[in-house]
Amino acid sequence: MYLTWFDSNSWLIEIGGKRILLDPWLVGSLVFGKIDWLFKGLKQTQRPIPEKIDLILLSQGLEDHAHPETLKQLDRTIPVVGSPNAAKVARQLGYTQVTALSHEETFAIDKSIEIKATPGSPIGPTLTENGYLLKELETGFTLYYEPHGYHPPSLKEAAPVDVVITPIIDLALPLVGPIIKGTKSALSVAKLLQPQVMLPTAAGGDVVFEGLLMFLLKAVGSADEFRSQLAENNLSTQVIEAKPGERFELPLKQRALV
Repeated sequence: MYLTWFDSNSWLIEIGGKRILLDPWLVGSLVFGKIDWLFKGLKQTQRPIPEKIDLILLSQGLEDHAHPETLKQLDRTIPVVGSPNAAKVARQLGYTQVTALSHEETFAIDKSIEIKATPGSPIGPTLTENGYLLKELETGFTLYYEPHGYHPPSLKEAAPVDVVITPIIDLALPLVGPIIKGTKSALSVAKLLQPQVMLPTAAGGDVVFEGLLMFLLKAVGSADEFRSQLAENNLSTQVIEAKPGERFELPLKQRALV
């Protein structure tokens, strides 16, 4: 299994002989609702559009996961799998092969990969977006992704999971609290899934953020603090901090059969 991180929540996952582009933001700026004075993300290094993409996987319909400018640059015939909200965005942009996955539904790529949608981040009072479990059927290796740190109790049915991509720090607003939950939820999901490897997402990378919101957001936690928490709880999970744009192979081992 190979991964490439493209800043923020954007990943290229090479698994089961397929190339899956996850929540891509590769070109242009990141703005929510065209309100750039409130929040704007700017890439210091523009990432080339990856070639030979087999699937685009979208966890949410918001701009930092279904980035309109990036999706307009990609081939609209590439199959898209996403939350119902993200699938709506893809269809509006002209994608011709779009599958909406509700929670607990699955999607198979040939006979090599199974993708299962899990409950993810709540967006407002009535909408809960997706996390995903990606399973390589030949090896059994499984990857879990949730970009805001919301992990449902039902995940225990999937344990053990080999790779977890999720936040490990909090990003919080005064009076509101964490909008990205990492410090406690990452440890909880590590205990639940017993992953071989965890990789932080949603923060850092080769990106500059500006706008009023940046004066209010507070980051809490770090990779080193999280490693200490894992050690204190006798968890052997390895924390890998990916470098933006660099492809790397995950050091996974087959688990002993019980």
